[in-house]
Amino acid sequence: MNDFVLLTDSSADLSAGLVRELGVEVLPLSFTMGGKTYRNWPDNREMDPGRFYKLLREGGSATTSAVNVSEFADCIEPHLQAGRDVLVLAFSSGLSATCHSARIAAEELSEQYPGRKVYVVDTLSASLGQGLLVWYAARMKNEGKDIDQVRDWVEANKLRLCHWFTVDDLHFLKRGGRISPATAMLGTMLSIKPVMHVDDEGHLIKVGTARGRSAALKALVEHMAQTAEDPAGQTVFISHGDCLADAEKVAAEVKARFGVQDVVINYVGPVIGAHSGPGTLALFFLGSKR
Repeated sequence: MNDFVLLTDSSADLSAGLVRELGVEVLPLSFTMGGKTYRNWPDNREMDPGRFYKLLREGGSATTSAVNVSEFADCIEPHLQAGRDVLVLAFSSGLSATCHSARIAAEELSEQYPGRKVYVVDTLSASLGQGLLVWYAARMKNEGKDIDQVRDWVEANKLRLCHWFTVDDLHFLKRGGRISPATAMLGTMLSIKPVMHVDDEGHLIKVGTARGRSAALKALVEHMAQTAEDPAGQTVFISHGDCLADAEKVAAEVKARFGVQDVVINYVGPVIGAHSGPGTLALFFLGSKR
């Protein structure tokens, strides 16, 4: 019986339209800015991402909060009471405590509802990388695959999910401890942009540098050329920190170079954007990270 709910958190950066199309449920993470806390809903009802990035560019900053155990339990339990199983695809454990909270909630609820299934997958992914795994899972569910088949596919394929991204302002990586103050200062002076990805433990790591924005965007496409598997047969996701023109430029290059037909573009949401900053550009597809 294919009666289960696919649940993720808002760090997946899925648009409200795509959430409706896929039939998934999204639990919002929170961020605090200017002394006020907002929840990061897919429809941006509490803070428009354009405004969020405008505030960052004007010198503002934001802190973020993971989803806690009780929030996951409150979201999951009504489905179990209604006789539905739940599959959670969670934000990388290498970047947030959200997945840990989901697992604790799942363990507690499994004891209370022994006849139901509550699975949690650590996607080891972020932003539309996580979103792309949710997209694949939702398609499988809507094709009639059961919860075990979908869970097993995501577990088997999540390390094939490639994240290649760059940032425009090194200040945000410095503030988050990703790079040293000296590296940030030198990189800013020389217009050096990091090229980064997410490793097999779900952590952000730098794999190279590029001189200038244009070179950094080209580097993302080059990494796709080196690591993508059957790119023409894939749907590619691109997320951006309020730099839509750059996202569209990369999308056009990906289509022209690899024969990709479908590219989904959306904002890097405030939960990720608080740490990566305006001008972040990320490219997601299936392949090999090596």
